[in-house]
Formats: sequence, C-alpha cells, structure tokens
Amino acid sequence: MKFHKSMVWFRRDLRAFDHAALHQALISSNLVYCAFIYDKAILDPLPRHDRRFSFIHASLAELEAELRQLGGHLIVRHAIAQDEIVRLAAELGVDAVFANGDYEPQAIARDAAVAAALAADGRQFCSFKDQVIFEKDEVLTLAGQPYSVFTPYKNAWLKRMAAEPLCLAPWPVEPHAARLAPGESALPTLSDIGFAQADLAAAGMQPGMSGAAAQFEGFIARIADYGEARNYPAVNGTSGLSVHLRFGTTSIRHLVRTVNQVMASGAGGAGAPVWLSELIWREFYAMILFRYPHVVERAFKPAFDAIEWESGPGAEEAFAAWCEGRTGYPLVDAAMAQINRTGFMHNRLRMVAASFLVKDLGIDWRWGERYFALHLNDYELASNNGGWQWAASSGCDAQPWFRIFNPVTQSEKFDRRGEFIRHWLPQLKDLDDKEIHLPGAHVPAIVDHAEARAKTLERYAVVKKMGSGPQDQTPTS
Repeated sequence: MKFHKSMVWFRRDLRAFDHAALHQALISSNLVYCAFIYDKAILDPLPRHDRRFSFIHASLAELEAELRQLGGHLIVRHAIAQDEIVRLAAELGVDAVFANGDYEPQAIARDAAVAAALAADGRQFCSFKDQVIFEKDEVLTLAGQPYSVFTPYKNAWLKRMAAEPLCLAPWPVEPHAARLAPGESALPTLSDIGFAQADLAAAGMQPGMSGAAAQFEGFIARIADYGEARNYPAVNGTSGLSVHLRFGTTSIRHLVRTVNQVMASGAGGAGAPVWLSELIWREFYAMILFRYPHVVERAFKPAFDAIEWESGPGAEEAFAAWCEGRTGYPLVDAAMAQINRTGFMHNRLRMVAASFLVKDLGIDWRWGERYFALHLNDYELASNNGGWQWAASSGCDAQPWFRIFNPVTQSEKFDRRGEFIRHWLPQLKDLDDKEIHLPGAHVPAIVDHAEARAKTLERYAVVKKMGSGPQDQTPTS
C-alpha cells in the first residue's frame, strides 16, 4: 500500500460504484475516509429554494446509506471547501486526498490551491478522470491541436474509443470496500444549511443512484425513437439524465458501455447513435472550456465581441419579459414557464429561447446564459456556455450568424398541435391548432420577428466586415 490513510473528496460524483477516485484510493490505501463539503463559496449566492440543493441533499443521503452498507461512512461539512478539506485532512491524519477532476476554471484554481496547501502539510492531492470518457488533450487533430468543429472531433472520439476499449472499463468499489473507514456522522438537514425543501417530484427529478438507474432503464426501452422524438417537447423523448450526469449519480462509462451494447445488439435503432453523439457533444464542450477558458466571459470567436447589443431600460424590460415568459410568442413563453416552474427546459426549446433573446431582442447572450445558470437543474458551465454561444453564432461550430430561428415556424413544426403550449400556457387551451402559434395570442408581442431579423442582420454585419463570417452566402431564416 502506498498510503496508510487517505480521504476521497466527493464533489460532482455522488455515487458509490464505478468511481475512479474511490477505486484508486481503496487499492492504494489501508484505510479510506469519504467526505463531502457543502461549499459555502458555491451555495451562499443561491436562492434558498434551489432545487439542485434538494437534489444533492437527497442524493447524499443515498450515497451515505450505500457507503454504510459497504462498511464505511460519509463525513459531511458545511464550509468553504478549499479550506475545510485541508483542515479535515489534517484532522483525520490522512496521507493523501483523492478526487475526480473538474474542468471549470474556478474548480481548477480551487484544486490547485488545495493541492498546494496539502503539499505544505506533507500530504498529496491525487486527481482522476471520471466525468468524461476523454478529457483535456486526449482527442486532438493529427497536427496535435484541439478541434473546434464537432463532427471531426466526434469521429476522432469514436475512433479512439474503438481503439482503446479499456477507456470504458469500470472502476469497481465493492471488491475493495473492506478498506473503507467505519464511523458515525449525522448528515446535516436542509435547514441546517439554510435551504428549503424543493418539490423534486413536481420537477420530475428522481435523485440519487436509484433515480439515475430508473431513469436510464426507462430511456433504454425507448432509445430507438430518440433521434426523432427528442425534437418534440410535448413528447417524453429525451433521456432525462442530464442532471444525473451533472451530479455524477450515474457513470458516463456505464452509459456509454450500455448504449454500445444496445447498438451492437441491433436494438438501438436510429436513436442510439444519435444519443451517443449528444454525450460526445458534452465532452466536446468540456474540452473547449478547458482549452479556451476565455469563453466564460467572451466569445469563442473574438470578432463577435465587437457586436453592439441592446442596452438601457428598453433592453432590461425586454429581458425581464423574456425571463417571465411574456414576450407574446407562445412557444418561447411556454418554454420560459417550464424552466421557471421546474428548472428543466427541453433542448429544442433552449435553442429557440436563446435564439429569440439574442437575435429577436438583440440582447447579449451572456444575460441569458446567467439566467439559465441560475435556473437549470442540470446546469453545467461548459454545456450551457457552448449552447448559448452556438445560438449567438459566436461559439465553436455554431450556427451561422445569418441563421435566425423563426419562433412561429419552430412552434408549428415541433409543437404542431400546441400540446406543449397548452400545458404551460393553459390560458391558450381554447385556441385552435393554428392560432395557438401566433404572436400576441396571450399577451402583446414585444417585437416583430421580421423587423427584428432585419435589425439582427445589420447588428451582425460587423462580423462580416471583420472577415469572420461567410462572405458568399445569402442570409436565410
């Protein structure tokens, strides 16, 4: 054994199976403690009814029960994690702290500070890949550069997965569980941390490892239809696993292994490879964030930072109308009602709502990005940023700047009978299937799409002048 005692620091990996850091700690230590820190640096700015906190709290209770069954326990503290993990390591007298890596700039800086503080005490910080199949610079072009276009990245990703089947191998915990440190520790209640209980069931959230397993089992049964069904917000066509990937209540390796098996059996139809592509998109955006951290504040393509967005009281009122679902465009407002009431928004509607804010209202994509960050249950910086920059055309492999979603056309195509709109805007339930898509059906429309489109093309002309947009294509809707 390399270490006498070690500690696993759980963060966004709230499970006790196929867990890289926990496995590595168990096979290299005589005794392994497990800890989770409710990080005040992250939690203090959040609203007290934040659904994500209730999800984490319930998932931790399940994790703690599982660790007890395996012979260990979970130490939970509420403090500034960067400081508390160092104090706890000293209190327990461990030789090393094990954790799974995180690729967000703030997390990278936090882990570097923790590693330095531990080293000053003569302890080690050991980090492992867990939340993605391929990280950082593992998928590069033949020239050794990061990809900025998704399809070639995906092809290289798939090629590497096929060449290295061990990349999907699980990190077993149970065979080594005898080295878990037993002990007693009471989990803090929601009120102890200062939060209120959210209605997770009403938000469609099943917390914990069991919730993830049930969600995945249900999705696999209908994955063959995913390629088509995922486009229709009134249909149960998506996996519903994004929040579980965000908090690590499931394993990305388990998901990819399973979908590969489904495809190999011929049971996955056309949907399984499409869903795998979505998982690869998640890793593509994680790689982009790691390699180009400037995207947190600025456009991936620098020329797009020259765009002049709307500002002043008019822009603030338009933004408030968007946030509150009173733009006058039924599909956009129904989408905003969904996120405001449940913390979830269908991916098709994320694109529609984002395009409307940026290209109909002329509002800086960063405003919308921050709103989604505060409200989405499955918020991940990399994917959220990537999605918003895609909609704003400022990101890597984004939609062309001259492509502007027509919110009425999108509504007619993807909610043809108005089922989604009627559910979230019941005041429109008596309109016929044509009227329900039209702007101004419930509140006056705050903008005319045709006029807004023309203004957006003028706004983005600065990009074309700087040579960063297509010069020879005709703008289309």
